Amino acid sequence: MWKRLLFIVLPLVLLTLGGWWYWTRAQGGVATFHTVPVKRGDLVASISATGTVQPEEVVDVGAQVAGKIVAFGKDKHGRTVDYGSEVEAGTVLAQIDDSLYAADVATAKAQLAQSRANVKRAEADLGQLRARLYQAEQDWRRAQKLGPSDALSQSDFDAARSAFDVARANLNVGQAALLQAKEAVAQAQAALRRAQQNLDYCTIKSPVKGVIIDRRVNIGQTVVASLNAPSLFLIAKDLKRLQVWASVNEADIGVIRPGQPVTFTVDAHGGTVFQGEVGKIRLNATMTQNVVTYVVEIHTDNTDGRLIPYLTANLKFLVAERKNVLLVPNAALRWIARPEQMAPELRGRPKAREGSPPAGETASSGSGAGEQTGRGTLWTPRGAFVQPVAVRTGLTDGAQTEVQGEGLKEGLPVVVSDEVRTTGGPSSASPFTPQFFRGGSSAPARH
Repeated sequence: MWKRLLFIVLPLVLLTLGGWWYWTRAQGGVATFHTVPVKRGDLVASISATGTVQPEEVVDVGAQVAGKIVAFGKDKHGRTVDYGSEVEAGTVLAQIDDSLYAADVATAKAQLAQSRANVKRAEADLGQLRARLYQAEQDWRRAQKLGPSDALSQSDFDAARSAFDVARANLNVGQAALLQAKEAVAQAQAALRRAQQNLDYCTIKSPVKGVIIDRRVNIGQTVVASLNAPSLFLIAKDLKRLQVWASVNEADIGVIRPGQPVTFTVDAHGGTVFQGEVGKIRLNATMTQNVVTYVVEIHTDNTDGRLIPYLTANLKFLVAERKNVLLVPNAALRWIARPEQMAPELRGRPKAREGSPPAGETASSGSGAGEQTGRGTLWTPRGAFVQPVAVRTGLTDGAQTEVQGEGLKEGLPVVVSDEVRTTGGPSSASPFTPQFFRGGSSAPARH
């Protein structure tokens, strides 16, 4: 009995399902629209970038003489100079072996003393030469009065004249010798100053007040000064003011300006958002794999000392901000209704203007933030169909866009995608075949 009943009921069920399937296909299918409400809120457009925390001013302390490091100095707290030591201007950082330079100083001092003695000797010789000149001058005057005669022979007359000329020439030589001796003293003094300066260079002192962020030598290591001074210490002058050097894509550099607010985070303090502002844009761009980037300096306060040099920073440059505006997802501006989805009275009209994509989708790391001044179209459900709403688009942060327009209000549902369960036409697939979503990204609500 039950077998006969099954043979009768089963064909009726299949016939009913088939008729329903054919009818829905002929009607063009049933669509369920995915909508989200228009929201009111604040919108911040920003550009993302990465950078590195840097000290504002760094002094590289080097060595001007060659030698072996024999000792380190003491910092302001009395501890041996090392990484992180706080130093004052003039603090001894390291000592180079100065034995050879001390010997040079001793040699220069001896040469200076010898040169000064030569000056005194030249002055004494000059005095003798002046006396001899005086004697020769007197003899020559007497000879001139007597003249060649019986009292003075011709040879004696000539000898007196010659002696006078020789004495006068010797005086000039003595004067030149004294001048030479004095110049030798000046030369010896310069050699002494040079030797003393080299000796002083053996004591490496801090030129500024700051913090040692890098020590590049050890005791016993020999430094060799040639054309380039070897670097021994790296000192940051003031860690209470730091910079962040950020690489910004050329597509975004046009909206970066000095004084622009910036927020950033570092992995070392993941829950803290630090504040800063743009200082300057460096014009020496770099190209990496055909991507041009510019270095932007961001100044930030570090009075609390939480930031340390060379941390990696994730930055957001504030481009623009809107308060209490209507917002829609960018997917709503990209979604376009098909003719069969429009209300019947709209199907014969010209196609609604296609929504413009949100502006600014070329940020440094895909932030998609920028200013939009175009027009677009949103679609709102009306029964089983949709109708267009023309809007003016404004600021976008890459996910949401500011919109304005007549009939637009908070809470109005707008379509972001649709789910087609059946498709029209006699050649459509079976109703038991799985159907897929079409259109933009999914939204949290359905209509």
